[in-house]
Amino acid sequence: MAELAALEDPKARAVNERHGDDHGVNLGKLRALAKRLKTQQDLARALWATGDGAARLLALLICRPKSFDRDELDAMLRAARTPKVHDWLVNYMVKKNPHAEELRLAWTADPDPVVASAGWALTTERVTKRPDGLDLPALLDVIEAEMKDAPDRLQWAMNHCLARIGIDHPAHRARAIGIGERLEVLKDYPTPPGCTSPFAPVWIDEMVRRKTA
Repeated sequence: MAELAALEDPKARAVNERHGDDHGVNLGKLRALAKRLKTQQDLARALWATGDGAARLLALLICRPKSFDRDELDAMLRAARTPKVHDWLVNYMVKKNPHAEELRLAWTADPDPVVASAGWALTTERVTKRPDGLDLPALLDVIEAEMKDAPDRLQWAMNHCLARIGIDHPAHRARAIGIGERLEVLKDYPTPPGCTSPFAPVWIDEMVRRKTA
């Protein structure tokens, strides 16, 4: 904790806080610290228990993802209220855990939109890598009915899923683009030069173009 405190940078904190995060540690330096520590499960649990944002991010880098049971992961996700901790928990731990599919189903149906967004993130992973068994038309039905009025983080996760369906599954591409065009979610999102817009029709077209270029 003292080492993390020494890495605190007011400028980094200001940038992170604009994105809803609560720490001031440069992520490159955090990763370098994790690389030095290597995997340490007991330390990871202790760091998580502090509740400190930077400590929790470090914990996610040095833990053993498969060693957590379903209830632990569920409790950790509900305690991970900042975007970066939430995202790293889903991507670095839950996706590598044997309970990922069970949690995907439970979280997607959860009334808490932040928890539900984690379920949609896991669904997007399956859309891209393991689509067998997914009902893609049904997913598009839900997105079409609910994405427009969803809270921000849930809306973002559903939009990502919509885009990946369009990118990865040509049979559903026209419908995915049509849904995006009708709902206009993130159509006016400010996109830096050289970056791809998160507006699904533009995102889908650009990624398909790159695949076929």
